[in-house]
Amino acid sequence: MAALSKITHNCYEIGHTWNPSCVQSAVDITKGALEVSFKIYVPLYLIAAVLRRRKKEYYLKKLLPEILWSTSFLTANGGLYIVFFCLLRKLLGGFHSWSAGFGSALPASYIAILVERKSRRGLLTIYMANLATETLFRMAVTRGIITPIEHGEVLLFCFTASLYMFFFRSKDGLKGFAFSALKFIIGKEEIPSQALMEEPSCTRSHERTVASKETVESRMSAQRPGSWRKTLLAYIRELLESVCKKGPRHRCCRHYQDNCISYGVKGFVRMFSIGYLIQCCLKVPSAFRQMFSKPSRFPSLFYNKENFQLGAFLGSFVSIYKGTSCLLRWLCNVDDELHALIAGFLAGTSMFFYKSTTISMYLFTKLVETMYFKGIEAGRFPYFPQADTFLYAISTAICFQAAVMEVQNLRPAYWKFLLRLTKGRFALMNRHVLDVFGTNASRDFKGFVPKLDPRFTTVLPPGADIHLG
Repeated sequence: MAALSKITHNCYEIGHTWNPSCVQSAVDITKGALEVSFKIYVPLYLIAAVLRRRKKEYYLKKLLPEILWSTSFLTANGGLYIVFFCLLRKLLGGFHSWSAGFGSALPASYIAILVERKSRRGLLTIYMANLATETLFRMAVTRGIITPIEHGEVLLFCFTASLYMFFFRSKDGLKGFAFSALKFIIGKEEIPSQALMEEPSCTRSHERTVASKETVESRMSAQRPGSWRKTLLAYIRELLESVCKKGPRHRCCRHYQDNCISYGVKGFVRMFSIGYLIQCCLKVPSAFRQMFSKPSRFPSLFYNKENFQLGAFLGSFVSIYKGTSCLLRWLCNVDDELHALIAGFLAGTSMFFYKSTTISMYLFTKLVETMYFKGIEAGRFPYFPQADTFLYAISTAICFQAAVMEVQNLRPAYWKFLLRLTKGRFALMNRHVLDVFGTNASRDFKGFVPKLDPRFTTVLPPGADIHLG
């Protein structure tokens, strides 16, 4: 079937099929979005406040206004979309392939992001730009414009990790949250500084003092009358410390408490544990709900395959990076920030344990943002005022275009979010009619045709269920 350029159906027949009134439909969407948005942002802001250790004054004066501010933004984004959906139909006399999705969402998203606080606009823009890029890629694959590369998300993560680690090792390379996050993951031993060709004598003397002190304390504790368990633990501790410190360590390495081998092993164990615990915590709410109805499933929370996959991903990333960095120091006899390019790329292969297009695309988008702002600071790239608001509006409009015309190319998690925000009404659109544009809009809706009141229809689609009264 040849794709048409315009259909003359009204907005009730295509969009708000649950109610023929444009005003009432906008009210329905706004009310639903307001309720859902408030439920989303209340726990989100509370958790953020606890993690940031906010003071009592914040909870009393700022918490509620910030929640309402963000709630207004998300509500406006949903409510204004249906408003512009109806307005565009009346202005154009029908629907084009772009007007039901992109055209309606663009002005709605632009107005909505202006409602949100400036401090949150950048984060929202990065998220939506990442989502829009992924959506465009899927659209291109569907149309045969791009052929996907096997393990492409892993390759993208390797290049992204390589540049991130290079900036981390470079002077003034990364700032803010990105630097703090990598410092937590990789460790302070790889913090960018001048290459230390020789270990400071004060550090060596301090190590000897600490080591001798710990040896004396362990021997004294072994001689005291007490449990054999304490003696055994003290012996194991002394043995492990001896193994960690007596192995090979290059003079340029700054992990003074460990040799190069134990340095990598400890990094793996630490981040594997953190990744495992994170995944367990994410599954606690669902596991808690099933604990009373199906108690036999509760133990699966601890030995779930995904828990070990995330742990293996984080642990191997750190150990590969640290191990490669140490190896390059041994081979080149110098500590060079360029080593981070190789070590970061090899560490990126750890994503084979936990493949995620979302993580790869998000980190790549953040990397592009970092490089762009560095270019602005260097005077090589122009600065565009309100670029984040325009980019958010365009990115959101692209995602809405996919949600209306080809939901099969939209990230499933975002589609579920749109259904939740609209109380399921986004799925009630008459996509059977939109199939004439050639995007298979109704492919994932199992032949759904809404029940329409013929008194308010202009063109009754084939197979429609006539609803009188």
